[in-house]
Amino acid sequence: MTSTHAFWLAGRQATGETTFDVTSPWDGRLVGTVAVPTDAQVEEAVAAAHAVIDEFAATPAHVRAAALDHVSKRLVERTEEIAQLISAENGKPLKWARGEVGRAISVFRFAAEEARRFNGGEAQRLDTDAGGQGRLALTRRFPKGVVLGIAPFNFPLNLCAHKIAPAIAVGAPIILKPAPATPLSGLIIGELLAETELPAGSWSVLPVPNDKMPALVQDERLPVISFTGSDKVGYAIMDSVPRKHCTLELGGNGAAVVLADFASEEDLDWAATRIATFSNYQGGQSCISVQRVIADASVYDRLLPKIVAAVEAQVTGDPSDSATDVGPLVNEDAAKRVESWVDEAVEAGAQLLAGGKRDGASYAPTVLTGVPADTTLACEEVFGPVLTVQSVNGEAEAFAAANSSKYGLQAGVFTHDLQSAFRAHRALEVGGVVIGDVPSYRADQMPYGGAKQSGVGREGVKFAMDDYTYERVLVLTGLAL
Repeated sequence: MTSTHAFWLAGRQATGETTFDVTSPWDGRLVGTVAVPTDAQVEEAVAAAHAVIDEFAATPAHVRAAALDHVSKRLVERTEEIAQLISAENGKPLKWARGEVGRAISVFRFAAEEARRFNGGEAQRLDTDAGGQGRLALTRRFPKGVVLGIAPFNFPLNLCAHKIAPAIAVGAPIILKPAPATPLSGLIIGELLAETELPAGSWSVLPVPNDKMPALVQDERLPVISFTGSDKVGYAIMDSVPRKHCTLELGGNGAAVVLADFASEEDLDWAATRIATFSNYQGGQSCISVQRVIADASVYDRLLPKIVAAVEAQVTGDPSDSATDVGPLVNEDAAKRVESWVDEAVEAGAQLLAGGKRDGASYAPTVLTGVPADTTLACEEVFGPVLTVQSVNGEAEAFAAANSSKYGLQAGVFTHDLQSAFRAHRALEVGGVVIGDVPSYRADQMPYGGAKQSGVGREGVKFAMDDYTYERVLVLTGLAL
């Protein structure tokens, strides 16, 4: 894993004048050395993508679908190798890295299926008024132009897949920028795309440094930006290019609500296990990890010790060990930030029930109660293995507490009551409500995105395809309808 990795410029391998090292957050070892594209090479990639817009949009559906199918199948063949790479560069436990590869396999397969169905068109009779007699409207979708996809570190393969696969499915050229901390997984996708027959300029994977991104964001030849990352960066991008189409999948402060009817020992064991697992998976570095538990007072006293026990049972350690549940954060600075937020909350009066210890880039799975509402931990996305638990009285108070965050990505509601489920769907200001489970569930074909400061637009293969395209109507005249 220590060879120098070329990047992918308009479908071919290339190297620049400089390189940077990718190191393991677990033990600091060198995972790989990555070539950095020069400014001239970035310009070449953008120019090539812009030049191939019409050709790629006109590429037969079977060609695009075959390329997507090919990537999906090759990911299957290389699952273990790629999972180990993800674990090495990201620090993600191997069990979760394997799951991520499986999801990326599905994303490319879903995109291949959608590419075959896409743009059949919708016909609409216009003779509903006299002036439309003999007229028929046919509405189809066409790419808005080249997509600039900016991916984060926490799902270095699957979130790259969520940028690239929908773009290929609709015939939109794409420039992908993987995260600087975890570029190797994205470069693997380039390796597999290079085995296909897609037009050469239709895709590039460029590990561009973050300080070079403003010029790309501003480039008028890149009218669509799909960004996953922090709300601060995402909204700065949107504010800088108000006339571009931006899809922003930003932060979260995921709440798991446990209502009064979810009260049997079996119910509470299930809730505690799911909460403990999904507040800590990926080291808590998921936008929909459980950060807040909001439990009805009637179940709180029985649920809390179960959560603490389940959190303390999480296996921490070497991410390359298949038994490990919780590995390190992406780097030591991230762990220090989490440490400072927890320390601030404790100093403000919160009670620490588990964890609260840092070792380098690792932070122990942590549970707190009584966290003051004005602390950073209560207000912001912790993006670490930290969980807060609070008691509320009744459903209305629970939903109000869930809505108290400036974020609104997803929420989980533990209830058996169908009416409560529908009330949650109506009341909770989020992009997705998961009933009977944590907010951390995501199926890659469903619409995924948030409300409030969690972003705009939706990912999920078909929904991203809609975001990358626009409707164009064709009016046919003189028809015998």
